[in-house]
Amino acid sequence: MDEILFAGRPADICLRLPELIDRATLHQLVTTAQGRLVAAGLRPGGAAALRLPPSLAYVVNLLATWRAGAQAILLDHRLTDHEVDRALVRLTPQVVVAPIRSGSGALRIFVDVTEGVTPYADSPAVSGHAVIQLSSGSTGPSKVIGRTAADLVAEVRRYTQIDGVALPGERIILLPSMVHVLGLVGGLLYGLHAGVELVPPQRLSGDAVLAAIAADATPATVLGVPFHIGLLASTRPAGPLPQLRRMTTGGELVPAAVARAFTDRYGVPLGNMYGMTEVGVIGTDLHGSHRPSIAPAPGIEVRESGGELWVSCPASPYVGLSDPTRWADGWLHTRDAGTVDPDTGLVTVRGRLDSQVSVGGMKVDLTEVEATVAELPGVAAAVVVWDDGITAYVQPDGPLSEETLDKLLAERLAGYKRPRVLRLLDHLPRTTTGKLVRSTDALRSAATS
Repeated sequence: MDEILFAGRPADICLRLPELIDRATLHQLVTTAQGRLVAAGLRPGGAAALRLPPSLAYVVNLLATWRAGAQAILLDHRLTDHEVDRALVRLTPQVVVAPIRSGSGALRIFVDVTEGVTPYADSPAVSGHAVIQLSSGSTGPSKVIGRTAADLVAEVRRYTQIDGVALPGERIILLPSMVHVLGLVGGLLYGLHAGVELVPPQRLSGDAVLAAIAADATPATVLGVPFHIGLLASTRPAGPLPQLRRMTTGGELVPAAVARAFTDRYGVPLGNMYGMTEVGVIGTDLHGSHRPSIAPAPGIEVRESGGELWVSCPASPYVGLSDPTRWADGWLHTRDAGTVDPDTGLVTVRGRLDSQVSVGGMKVDLTEVEATVAELPGVAAAVVVWDDGITAYVQPDGPLSEETLDKLLAERLAGYKRPRVLRLLDHLPRTTTGKLVRSTDALRSAATS
């Protein structure tokens, strides 16, 4: 902790919330929180479950848990009580940290939280991992994933070798949740280690993000997910933004039309990052030079096996019994379809491996169909799944009818590729990380609610 995250000058600003938090203040807050956790029953080798929204309280208690030599179990604050109870029974933390009182959280990136610490179980952590996370579950039930302290340190150092990341003395405009890997490691941990100021905007709106960029003269990188690209692409800046160096996104593939809209509006690179909760950052293209391909991150090997991308991973990241179809012999099977160029080493992710279907004996890639639907005029977002036929769930961006949609698709897709069913929804369901949900049950439910 002290060597990797708290090194640097005590007066250096590490968080702008909007009040300035320097390293000395953060260290003091962490020390005080560590005392509270220990008094409630947290011991080295135990675990603390953090059920906190993005907040200073979350940052402080996370760091305090690690400083106490314990495991941090990160529970997204949007999970239901039922989901949280199931996780606690399985993971048996010694203490649970949850809000006693929260300020207004509507559309806030960071909220004001007064937290309470409650004893839960007098038992050691279920594994030796430093952090436990639940996967986003975009295609099915959540998985329990653990990462060791050495693994997190290696990833933080990996970020320092990636061309295009924010540099010491610069700022990261932080949009993704720090409960999940992009915001946690690519934002919080890298920022603390590298001396990069973290700036969560006051609100989740395009104007608030632009205001955060313009609030200081130092260079700024916006870190987010594809949802945030659309937010900024539809926001017109009031004036020049010389501070904005680039935007970097992780998560799902970015539709080409959305990428073009962003770069046309702001004139800066739109960087691409590919990663997974299990291993963190896998590859990047932060200058936008190879879109949609990425280069493997330093120290990461990527291979293609039977059309699937495999990533080097020395030990199984899963807590409990390891599934050999997901990890075996030092390789994580991503279940993402993709290719690795034998000459350049560039990796192209082509979507989920299960996106290949057969229609009348003809192979159809649902990723291609989805990209075609998503780029149609009047479409804000789309998910295409196999549900006894190709079915497209579409979130319109303005007036749009199923008849118009079908006519546009008929001009762009062969008949056997076209969705048999079109469903228009006001809002498509998303995971807690902002990814579009691809569970057919969840999509059906959203369409009938």
